Amino acid sequence: MSALSVRTVTRPNSYFDSVFLMRVAAEVGAHPGIRTASLVMATEANKQVLATANLLGDDARDAGPNDLVIAVEGEEAALEPALALAEEAFRSGPRPPGDTAPLRPRTVARAAAGANLAMISTPGRYATAEALKALRGGLHVFLFSDNVPVEDEVLLKQEAQRRDLLVMGPDCGTAVVNGVPLGFANRLRRGEVGLVGASGTGLQQVSALLDAGGAGVSQVIGVGGRDLSEEVGGISTLAALAALADDPATRIIGIVAKPPATPVAEKVLAQAAGIGKPVVVNFLGTDLESPSDSVRLAPTLEATAAAILRASGGAMPPAPARPTAAELAGRLGGGRRLLRGLYAGGTFAYEARILLKPALGEIAHSVESPPRLPARHTVLDLGDDRFTVGRPHPMIDPTTRLELLRAALNDPETGVILLDIVLGHGAGPDPAGALAPAIAGAPGSPVVIAFVVGTEDDPQGLAAQRRTMAEAGAIIASNSSDAALLAGEVLTR
Repeated sequence: MSALSVRTVTRPNSYFDSVFLMRVAAEVGAHPGIRTASLVMATEANKQVLATANLLGDDARDAGPNDLVIAVEGEEAALEPALALAEEAFRSGPRPPGDTAPLRPRTVARAAAGANLAMISTPGRYATAEALKALRGGLHVFLFSDNVPVEDEVLLKQEAQRRDLLVMGPDCGTAVVNGVPLGFANRLRRGEVGLVGASGTGLQQVSALLDAGGAGVSQVIGVGGRDLSEEVGGISTLAALAALADDPATRIIGIVAKPPATPVAEKVLAQAAGIGKPVVVNFLGTDLESPSDSVRLAPTLEATAAAILRASGGAMPPAPARPTAAELAGRLGGGRRLLRGLYAGGTFAYEARILLKPALGEIAHSVESPPRLPARHTVLDLGDDRFTVGRPHPMIDPTTRLELLRAALNDPETGVILLDIVLGHGAGPDPAGALAPAIAGAPGSPVVIAFVVGTEDDPQGLAAQRRTMAEAGAIIASNSSDAALLAGEVLTR
């Protein structure tokens, strides 16, 4: 790519859903000659992010929080066509093709008639006010917005508690409510398992494994990553457990989360023990004791799904055929000793570090100057804010992960690369296809171990995505836990 230029356009008083903006940014960023595309509301925080990435043009510096900024970086000749592509997307709007429904309401109050749930994804500084309006209108809230202060989260959840309502979030990545997917979610069969989780991709992994094993879900309730912190106290988790306890369609309950505050974990386990239904709990990286025979503690996401399937009469799906760890280790040339985990899902990165630490020791979780990788074992959560400056989430836009993947493939010390391929609503149309050419084009490279999270009913198709990765030369693992453990076996042979 030749010398790069930056162009910004401001659209006054133009609000679009953040998921829609991420999709448009991914389309614009894929235009020939474009390196980066960012579409954000002009809050002070977002303008600072753009400035840090050298994407904040002079015409956007005075934009206000109700204005939309479109910033593109690339070859000069490509800028105007890319901006035109964005404008065409705005004219079409976020409706699916052929949708001739009337214009959607522009306020929570106007939308509330006949509804019982509001999905909110405004910028964080406005999300609290909108969520309060929804709660006071008698609506449950799915709060996709991030950057909501923790004190506001507590306020919202206490308000919901008083009204016998539920707040999912903030920064809630996934939910499936009465069969309707919200945020990043998979197409799942209906059934008798109710899931609650502070981990978005963790919920996706467990629910997808249940689907493959013959079980279905009654509800999948995300609560946001801070719900089990000491400040928030598990308000939404406890409310979700109570709702599932009273739900006649739910016979088995699963809970998935990164480590909670110990007093909150004890409160959740105590409530789970009194529900009268089997409960399987996965608090990653914790060492807790079960308070009751009805509560089963599982150490990994795979073990969580397996325990739920046993309780429901199902069975874990068969593992894809693959070489043994010894055979894979035999492929590695001298000096290939390092692990590179390049994850789109934060829960998967966290689980991998936990599972691999006994075998590999301390594992780095950041890079100082990407795409350069440190000379040590590294597992990255590429959905973290430090990697998404000026870019959509890697489940939508693979650009950042591709840069790091190429760097890992070309590094003579890299032994194993771990990749997650996450399917479903909100994810890219062909996530495996975006990564496969880089893997296939690197002969004599490290062992690449990939796992696909999704179902056959997802738009991308589970089998098709596995096949794309396998044809590129990747080893297909059954799930996130299996992939991490296999990587550890290969590197310690």
